[in-house]
Amino acid sequence: MRKFAHFIVKFRKLIIVIAVALLIPSIIGAASTKINYDILTYLPSDLDSMVGEQYLENDFDLASSAMITVENMPTAQLMDMKEKISQVDGVSETFWISDVVDVTIPSDMLPEEIHDFMFNTDNGATMLIVRFEEPGSSDRTMNAFKKIKTICDGEAYIGGLSVILQDTKSIVDQEMPYYIIIAVAACIAVLWMGMKSNAVPFIFMLGLVFPIIYNFGSNIIFGKISYITEALATVLQLGVTMDYSIFLLHRYEEEKLVSATDEEAMERAIVNTGVSISASSLTTVAGFLALCTMRLTLGTDIGLVMAKGVALGVLSTITILPALLLCMRKWVYRREHKTIIPRLRKVSFFVTDHPKTVISIFAVVVIVFGLAYPKVQQYYTLGDSLPQDMTGMIGNQKLKEDFNMNSSYFVIVDADMNKDQVAAMSKEMEETEGITSVLSLEKFVGAGIPENMLPDIVSDTFYANGHEMILVNSELKAGTDAIGEQIDTLNTIVKKYDSNGIITGEAPMTKDLIQVANIDFQNVNWISIILIFAIVAISFKSLSIPILLVASIESAIVINMAIPYFSGTVLPFIASIVIGVIQLGATVDYAILMTTRFEEELANGHDKKEAAQIACEYSSQSILSSGLTFFGATVGVSFVSRMALLKSICLLIARGALISMCVIIFVLPCFLMIFEPAIRKTTLHWAEPKGMNKQ
Repeated sequence: MRKFAHFIVKFRKLIIVIAVALLIPSIIGAASTKINYDILTYLPSDLDSMVGEQYLENDFDLASSAMITVENMPTAQLMDMKEKISQVDGVSETFWISDVVDVTIPSDMLPEEIHDFMFNTDNGATMLIVRFEEPGSSDRTMNAFKKIKTICDGEAYIGGLSVILQDTKSIVDQEMPYYIIIAVAACIAVLWMGMKSNAVPFIFMLGLVFPIIYNFGSNIIFGKISYITEALATVLQLGVTMDYSIFLLHRYEEEKLVSATDEEAMERAIVNTGVSISASSLTTVAGFLALCTMRLTLGTDIGLVMAKGVALGVLSTITILPALLLCMRKWVYRREHKTIIPRLRKVSFFVTDHPKTVISIFAVVVIVFGLAYPKVQQYYTLGDSLPQDMTGMIGNQKLKEDFNMNSSYFVIVDADMNKDQVAAMSKEMEETEGITSVLSLEKFVGAGIPENMLPDIVSDTFYANGHEMILVNSELKAGTDAIGEQIDTLNTIVKKYDSNGIITGEAPMTKDLIQVANIDFQNVNWISIILIFAIVAISFKSLSIPILLVASIESAIVINMAIPYFSGTVLPFIASIVIGVIQLGATVDYAILMTTRFEEELANGHDKKEAAQIACEYSSQSILSSGLTFFGATVGVSFVSRMALLKSICLLIARGALISMCVIIFVLPCFLMIFEPAIRKTTLHWAEPKGMNKQ
């Protein structure tokens, strides 16, 4: 490590040149990495709903679709719009009743079931079904939607999951620059309050630009990342890895007091800080990697990107940042100011004077919030996270108003099924509560149109590669308990007639998402706890310390996640899974810092009360700086984002940083005082002057 540090210091200008040069391939890699806006594609591929999606895409060429509601439009104008949409690149076909019968035939002469599916005579509404050649999250389909929106502007309403994905892309692309600007500004403000130098906050931010761009550029190895990962990666990497820069600078300042030159001081700082921040980052990395155990592979997406980001942050802190600090040292201390973030001396005495009172109050709070935590409501549909004035939300509302259509299912069965069986199955599905219509090829044939006379667009829509597809519409909303029961009923009906029959679509996939997410939530939380427990146990060679530290942060997580119950807020499902992992992995470092200082002061001869008071006082400034930086990097997104999903996640992360910070400053010193005898008995070499890792 010493040779490594000497190399960094000696060749600091070369390090900066190489670092800048590496930005070029990183920027190219970042631009080449695709962004996935469809959370449902992260479901396990062996689920029936996902198998059904593959049938739709591969057999029926129905990678994605949209439904366009048209009200009171003359037939000639409607036909012209239909033709323009059909010519858009990425659109495979646009279906309307004109593809089946002559448009001169009055719509009320059509069979009732077909008429009700395609028309609403009360307000002159009709529906066009648009099929796309590629999935809804592909760039080609996204671009197709942009053109279709222009064609339909003010005259028709586009609904369906695919258009919601395009809306999601549009709003994320618009807001991403604001997320970054606000996060950077907030971090600089907090750093300025915690540092004496006016220049250091800007040097720190410059140092973090490199690992952030490297992280985005290296995402090319995954091919694509989710839009959630893209939106959160920068703010999380800023908030989580800024601590390492602070640790390096503080150590550098300490070493300058006992070193002959700045270069020698930096070498010592790199050696000492490199070991400590590498160990400290393990808990954060472990927390993110725990997400990779989820069956919902969105967890793997977030976990790998963020774990990689933390590793790159550590590497940059001991290579690029030292080079920047040495090259810019004449600016570092040119203008200084008094630090605003204080040491909490009075708080430390109050806490250590009233440990039982503090713990009693804390216990009551945890119990109350713990009872509320399981009652927090969640939503699972992407549309619920978007502003209601977006194109897709308006289009879906029109489908509901004009055609009583809230959700659509695709039922896929064997094409060799007896026609009478298909008719009987369709009838049973129609009679299921909440089902508004069932459309199959048999409905057209039953209308007196010979099967061999049907246009290819109709027969190809319902028959492909040995499968028949039946379209079922429901008045129920995806993601609700009611529609879950409806899907179970329909599945029972389908399996009765065809044991290999499958139901797919947004609602069945959302139902699977709920089931998978609930299991993932339990698994990920326990795995992250076990991993971080093990890391802390090994670090302290203790059985009791990891219990106290993990329990402290988990209590903070419970308080954080229960607040939405009292505020009446409904959370996105992904928040429940990732927040606990992020909050535990990122803020347990505060607890480690406090406990390490407590052990150090015991080794210096202080009794447990004095040691707790000193640890609380002298750790509080660092914890406040770290916690407020983490808070500042994320809270801004919650203010500017119009997407409820990102707003909720960032608000929870920001609030979690503050709550963890408060629990560590106010409660952990009390735990350490009261349980010190138990810690001494269950920890090897506890508070021994030799062999300690002083910080």
